[in-house]
Amino acid sequence: MKSDRLLSILLLLQTRGRVPAHELADRLEVSVRTIYRDVEALSASGVPVYAERGRHGGIELLAGFRTDVTGLTADESRSLFILAAQGAHAALGLDAALGSALRKVMAALPAPFRPAAEVTSRRVLVDATRWKGGPRPAVDLDVLQDAVFSDRRLRLRYRHGGDAEPRTYTVDPYGLVSKAGVWYLVADRRGAPRLFRADRVRSAALLPDPVRRRPGVELADAWEVLRRQVEERPGGVDVTVRVRRSRLDMFVRLHGSSLAELPEDDGTGEWVTARLSLGSVRETRTLLAFGDALEVLAPAEARTELAETAAAITAVYEGG
Repeated sequence: MKSDRLLSILLLLQTRGRVPAHELADRLEVSVRTIYRDVEALSASGVPVYAERGRHGGIELLAGFRTDVTGLTADESRSLFILAAQGAHAALGLDAALGSALRKVMAALPAPFRPAAEVTSRRVLVDATRWKGGPRPAVDLDVLQDAVFSDRRLRLRYRHGGDAEPRTYTVDPYGLVSKAGVWYLVADRRGAPRLFRADRVRSAALLPDPVRRRPGVELADAWEVLRRQVEERPGGVDVTVRVRRSRLDMFVRLHGSSLAELPEDDGTGEWVTARLSLGSVRETRTLLAFGDALEVLAPAEARTELAETAAAITAVYEGG
């Protein structure tokens, strides 16, 4: 709509200063001629905006002009107060800053939108941590943040999951990612993307050298490559199980991230069939926690794994 476009132009000029007409046209997906007509409309409504043509020209607001109009719709206002993964702000040392920012946003909102935004903050909570995940180890992100925002290289002492002693790496950080409550450093090592769990970093030191990132690669690009490597890692196994309906909710809560497809529940019968995608047959041992409320149907090697494990457990208790 034209009113939204005029407001977008106003806010862009207020934020950026002088902006070439062709850039505004590209951002708003209209023609340059339409942009000039919009500028005339803004000027006619009392906004001190002017255009200068030529190579170094552009569209600009009169120096010192500011508007308190936020341009937020009711839904946009409410969305700002739905805070995903609140622990992330604490880990980054931004809890106080976040509270202050939201108070300022609330004050700037149009009066009719404030009650809905306030109710949203009290009625909707997003918790990104998994069920029964247990306490997370303390993570010190200070040095990692410094490297990310100052564009400096890092020297890490890092312990891999199967190693007794940490190893030393020099890396080029792209940024930090919080996934399901776990913080990761995304960085290049020798020009290749690597993923480092922040809670396994034993020490980190900023180096004087500037970061050496691959040209044109952003954090989101590097993360997508690493995410696919983890999720599409070969050697996985698809396991078909049936679960008693009385334990289905708990099964989905504990193994929802491994579900290859939603359980086939027609609302009848005692059992519900589901399919899991696990990293190895050995991982099926975790299913023993459901006792006789869960049966592995396939593959045969998974059934054998559980039968042998259950027999070994039985032998331990019979021997006692």
